[in-house]
Amino acid sequence: MKPDHPPICDYEGSDYQTTFWEHGKRQYEDQVEAIALKRLLPKRGELLLELGAGAGRNTTRYHQFERVILLDYSLSQLKLARQRLGKNARFVYVASNIYHLPFVPGLFDTATMIRTIHHIVDAPRALHEIRQALQPGAAFILEFANKQNLKAIFRFMLRRQSWNPFTLEPVEFATLNFDFHPKAIRKWLRDSNFNIQKQLTVSHFRVNLLKKLLPLKVLVGLDAIVQYTGNWWQLTPSVFILAQAVGDSPVAKSDGLFRCPNCRQSSLEEHRERLTCPICKNIWLIQDGIYDFRKSV
Repeated sequence: MKPDHPPICDYEGSDYQTTFWEHGKRQYEDQVEAIALKRLLPKRGELLLELGAGAGRNTTRYHQFERVILLDYSLSQLKLARQRLGKNARFVYVASNIYHLPFVPGLFDTATMIRTIHHIVDAPRALHEIRQALQPGAAFILEFANKQNLKAIFRFMLRRQSWNPFTLEPVEFATLNFDFHPKAIRKWLRDSNFNIQKQLTVSHFRVNLLKKLLPLKVLVGLDAIVQYTGNWWQLTPSVFILAQAVGDSPVAKSDGLFRCPNCRQSSLEEHRERLTCPICKNIWLIQDGIYDFRKSV
């Protein structure tokens, strides 16, 4: 039986944005992910949910949306995102557990989840929760760490790793860090009422030797060309999927964003830096402009 409260990977206090992205020689990965995002995003939209937004690395790439909700479990990462993005009414910051999203059902016309699901213990449950927050027909862009990548296949064949890249179950290669099989991800999406529209394979040349030998512009250009093979096979460490929310589900009809993540029966009332549920009386605070749903007070 799966736990009702799965463990959460918390980046609170982490310098991940600085050490991994800004000073970690990840320009190649960042640029090829930006290309994949641009290819899959709708040309325009009203309200986008950025799941696992962190310090806002991708947020400025959603310029065609009227508003963006940045969601992350880490309060410190969201504070860093606010500092980086400045005071802008387009952005709303939400600290929340992904298994209990605090949003009115059918609120968003688009959602993205980049470099996040690999920290999720119960991925099917998270995908089901995301689907509830989306309107029918909404676009969902999911990036996942691919278990069945070429490096893992070669290592397995040479007996340099114990886990099998061809089996469907996730592999936890470090604590709360999972690689997934593409077939498993596609099944979970279908089970959560998503139709897969397009797949892109990304980071084909994520090899330190290639990064040293070839100019960044060349590597990025080559990756941009071969990303389109994603509908045929998925053998790269990173895969992007564009899925569409399907099925009969509600569309939010009011201007309010939040419903109670506890009882799920009512919209929340905002007053004096706090949100209150009129039914179960739970209260959540608004701290430094961030809606904090991690724990009620």
